Amino acid sequence: MARVTSSDAPGPAALAALRPRLPSPLEETVDARFERHGVRLLLKRDDLVHPELVGNKWRKLAPNLAAARGRTVVTFGGAYSNHLRATAAAGRLLGLPTVGVVRGEELAGRPLNPSLARCAADGMRLHFVQRSVYRRTTEPDTLAAVLRAADAEDAYVVPEGGSNAAAVRGCVDLGGELTGAADVAAVACGTGGTLAGLAAGLAGSARVLGIPVLKGGFLGARIRALQTEAFGGPRGDWSLDERFHCGGYARVPAHLEAFTADFEQRHGVPVERVYVAKLLHALVTLAGEGAFPRGSTVAAVVTGRPFP
Repeated sequence: MARVTSSDAPGPAALAALRPRLPSPLEETVDARFERHGVRLLLKRDDLVHPELVGNKWRKLAPNLAAARGRTVVTFGGAYSNHLRATAAAGRLLGLPTVGVVRGEELAGRPLNPSLARCAADGMRLHFVQRSVYRRTTEPDTLAAVLRAADAEDAYVVPEGGSNAAAVRGCVDLGGELTGAADVAAVACGTGGTLAGLAAGLAGSARVLGIPVLKGGFLGARIRALQTEAFGGPRGDWSLDERFHCGGYARVPAHLEAFTADFEQRHGVPVERVYVAKLLHALVTLAGEGAFPRGSTVAAVVTGRPFP
């Protein structure tokens, strides 16, 4: 792929030309499991923002793509990463070279799964690394070595999941779009960037509820660090409920799959399994526990859609 120079790097006009649907639709969803507790459910359809940069990926990637100023964009993810696919699609649409550092050196000799095949078809150059090395790519020396091995030493680096200060600031508008519409804005969390920005942008007395999809209890500190990096300190009223990860990232046990299929049938909304399914399951459970006062409105941010 030809290198883009700084003179024709994607600025705000080029990014706007990709025609994101902003603000994303906010749809009321009538569900007896909420109604019986006097709770109103809204779906914030960020899955409809862009056909290829789905959900929160547009909000997080757009400021990073502008900051890259034509340089190769390097980012990180697992073999089924939504973030890798979105970055690859953005590179194709904007003419930017992209490199995906993929967790798992053993995958290099195997046929590409549908997710990685889509990345490659969109022009992303895939660089597979050992899992032990991947875990250390936040360390400057390890990152430099990985970039050298990938022939991408002068690249613009976007972290795993796309969560950095630029991405957090890109998600502030999401909070603005929900201000006044809900008492609780709920979002599934992987790396924490979307929640960090959402909480900063949500005005008034509303609060943000995060549902981590990974276990480990590390996310609260990560969100505080992201907000400090982006804004100089903590922002907004937010909390996490760590009970709904179902055993870890991308774990979709039978009971969650059954719940998700039922939700799709009830409401005609395609539900992404890794993030959105856990969020919706958590909200149904919390409503049943009386976590939301009668008369509350809860907005669930739909951050993605099923792939393929």
